[in-house]
Amino acid sequence: MSGLLLVVVCAGLCAGTIALRLRRATFGLDLPGQRSLHVRPTPHGGGLGIVLAALVALLWLALPGVWVGGVLLLAGISVVDDWRPLPFWSRLPVHVLVAAGVVFLHMPAAWWLVGGLVLLLAWGMNAYNFMDGADGLAGCMSAVGFAAYALAFLFGGQPVWAVFCVVLAVGALVFLAFNWHPARIFMGDVGSVPLGFLAGGLGWLGVALQVWPGWFPLLVFAPFLLDATLTLLRRMLRRERFWEAHREHAYQRMVRMGLTHAQMSRRWLWLMLAGVTLALLGLGAPLELGAWLAAAWYAGLTAAWWQVQRRWQSRNE
Repeated sequence: MSGLLLVVVCAGLCAGTIALRLRRATFGLDLPGQRSLHVRPTPHGGGLGIVLAALVALLWLALPGVWVGGVLLLAGISVVDDWRPLPFWSRLPVHVLVAAGVVFLHMPAAWWLVGGLVLLLAWGMNAYNFMDGADGLAGCMSAVGFAAYALAFLFGGQPVWAVFCVVLAVGALVFLAFNWHPARIFMGDVGSVPLGFLAGGLGWLGVALQVWPGWFPLLVFAPFLLDATLTLLRRMLRRERFWEAHREHAYQRMVRMGLTHAQMSRRWLWLMLAGVTLALLGLGAPLELGAWLAAAWYAGLTAAWWQVQRRWQSRNE
């Protein structure tokens, strides 16, 4: 009952925060431009509702302070970045510091994994941010991904962390009610960066607590990670300014080729649900089989990503 009360309180806090932001929607607007998909000025900062819900849940459940501090630090610098864009190099040290805090709190058995884990978690924060560029997309990914974490934590004997993940999933659903196409509000960096941290950090926590193997969080958030990573690598190979905003992700090109935001987000939602189903079913399989399952899913997603790129190229030749 205490967990249910927490979820209800946090859902109300999230909805109230977003509604209050919408009452002040005449300032802090994302303006349409060549590097965006929206066509009308739209207020950002809706992710603050999810962040406040997460902070309340962390304190209510008396979870380790490194999680509270990490969310606060990331939300703080991201709120500044939303209102007055900061250079990438000034944000990266904060991302690395927060990632290191979680990794050192839940140290891996092999010390040589530390550096790679820190970089992976820091990349996850930015990947989540890169993928928050279409109505409904980040909200769907958050709701589905954290719901999967909640189920796995519950089955793995970690009910407190399961409740926390339910709060995140419900917060994402509340936000989605305001963000589904046509979006009334955007998540903003204040929401996407902390959520990326929680997706990666909780993913590592589950490994450290032996709730799931390392492939599980990579499979749960596969669509986001793959599109963000392949697009970044492609831009780097072309020696483009990969740290700047652009419209070259697969989801962006799908919209630019004629799909509405809602049509594109529904397609991605089905991909997310399929991947999460495979991940949850794979938890009962031998470790090697689960890893092969994840690899096969990534191969399929990669083929779909290349198909979108080929269609885009042929359309513009």
